[in-house]
Amino acid sequence: MKDGPGIETDVTVRVVTRAWHRDLPAVTNLARRAALAALAAALPPAFARRGAAGAAELTVVLADDAAVRRLNRDYRGLDKATNVLSFGGPDDWRAGPTGTPIGLGDVILARETVAAEAAAQGKPMADHASHLIVHGILHLLGHDHGGDAEAAAMEAAEVDILAGLGIANPYARRPAGRAARRA
Repeated sequence: MKDGPGIETDVTVRVVTRAWHRDLPAVTNLARRAALAALAAALPPAFARRGAAGAAELTVVLADDAAVRRLNRDYRGLDKATNVLSFGGPDDWRAGPTGTPIGLGDVILARETVAAEAAAQGKPMADHASHLIVHGILHLLGHDHGGDAEAAAMEAAEVDILAGLGIANPYARRPAGRAARRA
């Protein structure tokens, strides 16, 4: 599929925890749609910054808390589940033989954490999962939120992409004392 000016993208969605289908019956389409929206908006400038060209591919993995906890422990030294992990980034982009896509990396979501956060924040799980997929892909493309300026730029990109999907600003103030929380 073409996204942006001349960039072919391939998004693979792997649902490894069946409960995702129970919670969101169209989760595969939802994940692909969120991923393609993020890529359409952020891949061309990311490629331009890195002098990259050609096709790109990534994988979205819909897992559970146990799987994400293991990954978080093994690769980040944090023995706890988290909502989303991104493995990859511009320094890790894998290019195969000429004509094959650049591997951007993987975005992995933890179902129980995503569901609990959506409920606590009073938002649909589909919207929260879409936000986390966008967030994870922006990390793969070189965005970060380590400092205030970086965080503001990343959040603005997320808000713009999500608006294009018809999803409300996840960082907007919550009514009745519900504070917005960063993903």
